[in-house]
Amino acid sequence: MTSEIKIRKVGNSLGVTLTDSFRNMGLSEGDTLFLHETPEGIMLTPFDPDFADAMEDAREFMKDYPNALRELAK
Repeated sequence: MTSEIKIRKVGNSLGVTLTDSFRNMGLSEGDTLFLHETPEGIMLTPFDPDFADAMEDAREFMKDYPNALRELAK
């Protein structure tokens, strides 16, 4: 789905208004969206790519050091 969104001035900041069609995507007032720059342009997503990377690093660490984590959990 492609949709045109206008950037507007809101006080001293800039903002965008999402139409009701975005409610079908599970978005609602108060949700946080992340603006992520990609080689193709800009991606607006409810998922934090930095958090996803950190979780992947944590999973690798837990896989590599299960005994140390087991001892720390005691």
